[in-house]
Amino acid sequence: MSIANDAWIRKMALEHGMIEPFQEGLVTKGKISFGLSSYGYDVRVGRHFKIFHNLNSTLVDPKAFDHRSFVDHVGDECIIPPNSFVLAETVERFRVPREVLCVCLGKSTYARCGIIVNVTPLEPEWEGVVTIEISNTTPLPAKIYANEGIAQILFFRADELCQTSYRDRKGKYQNQPGLTLPKIAE
Repeated sequence: MSIANDAWIRKMALEHGMIEPFQEGLVTKGKISFGLSSYGYDVRVGRHFKIFHNLNSTLVDPKAFDHRSFVDHVGDECIIPPNSFVLAETVERFRVPREVLCVCLGKSTYARCGIIVNVTPLEPEWEGVVTIEISNTTPLPAKIYANEGIAQILFFRADELCQTSYRDRKGKYQNQPGLTLPKIAE
């Protein structure tokens, strides 16, 4: 397995629609950077957020998730409450090739502020808009900015194709159109 470089990522995005929309090179001026980097792609966070709260004193249960645990917010900024998190979506949509596994890592600008992005794999032949979890580990409210960088996606190319891809096994998050709450396959 090897990590893909910028030339391979560019080719796959432009010729095969692996990343849409695709930003050639990094946009950095006055923004938290996003776009093509040396060995990855810095994704942007979209404008739709689900802010976690405890107003209804519900239990967090991934098998029976209570939608009342979130407040919906749409905007150019989002305030994450202290010691809490939000769910968001990427601006970009991905079509992961069968020989590729992607890993999502948080950006250092946010990490230096105590804002952590959950590491999320994008499996071979997964398609969709990435739902991303952003945690505020500080005792203070924290701000994130829509349409700016939030995480970097690294692309690992396998020496051999996997026997069963995410598409083959009909993964429950395949083709998710945007921010998607946890669910159990039926």
